[in-house]
Amino acid sequence: MCLFRPGLRSSGVTEQQWRILRALAHVGPMEVTELAEATFLLGPSLSRILPDMEKRQLVSRKQVDSDLRRSVVSLEPRGLRLISSHAPDSEKIYAQIAARFGVERVTQLFTLLQELQESLDSISREQKTVARARKRRGE
Repeated sequence: MCLFRPGLRSSGVTEQQWRILRALAHVGPMEVTELAEATFLLGPSLSRILPDMEKRQLVSRKQVDSDLRRSVVSLEPRGLRLISSHAPDSEKIYAQIAARFGVERVTQLFTLLQELQESLDSISREQKTVARARKRRGE
């Protein structure tokens, strides 16, 4: 991230805010819990970050009609413009990394990271299933 920080600072966003913007741009509107998972941020951290991003009109948050405890975060036009203005700098950095480390190795790294994430998700699902079963049995 050290290569990306100066550009993010000049754009007025933190690394965490950038991850939120990129996730919303890539996936679209998400519930807060989904956004936390997608950005690898803890819920309390996300809860502290979002109000500032809303105030700056980078994102908006709306409650889900069917369950007012839940909310959906969306990318606002100002957030999209920020991504568009910073994206060329990011792409240059990614190109430098690929040139230095090797395109094939970067691709392999991303593939391995995706496989790791899928494995961790699988473990998490299995643990939740076991916990629910124990709860039903009264353990």
